[in-house]
Amino acid sequence: MVMAAVEIQVNGAQHTVNADPTTPLLYILRNDLALNGPKYGCGLGECGACAVLMDGRAVRSCRVPLQTAAKRPVITLEGLANGGTLHFVQRAFIEEAAAQCGYCLNGMIIAIAALAMQNPGASEAEIREALRHNLCRCGTHIEILAAARRALGYAQSLTEEVKP
Repeated sequence: MVMAAVEIQVNGAQHTVNADPTTPLLYILRNDLALNGPKYGCGLGECGACAVLMDGRAVRSCRVPLQTAAKRPVITLEGLANGGTLHFVQRAFIEEAAAQCGYCLNGMIIAIAALAMQNPGASEAEIREALRHNLCRCGTHIEILAAARRALGYAQSLTEEVKP
């Protein structure tokens, strides 16, 4: 293991971590930066619990080496909120009570936040496609889909407010 000082930007703040550059980003986020939004689920990039935003896309932080993340800003579940104001996707998940155990929610919220950035007017099929690689064992799929539809409704109205 080769240790190095690696600069990383997470949730708008610069951090220097002393770690092996091949360390999974998830370990740095949770162990070094004490961010608990991304969860360790499968460690294989299959479940989505560890998702974060990079370049406006949802990526699996358990599969992203620190050295790759050091080149791009990272946004975690904690970084979606603006000060004390929840992100509209977080708000929609609360309003729809889209949680049972909540373990999958990080990945679900990050996936819908990425979709809202890329396609605020996404169809039901596009929502389902965005969520299809996020696993939920509790069976709150109906509520999660309702929250996603509500969040994209918020995203659509925000997009319309910005149009001249």
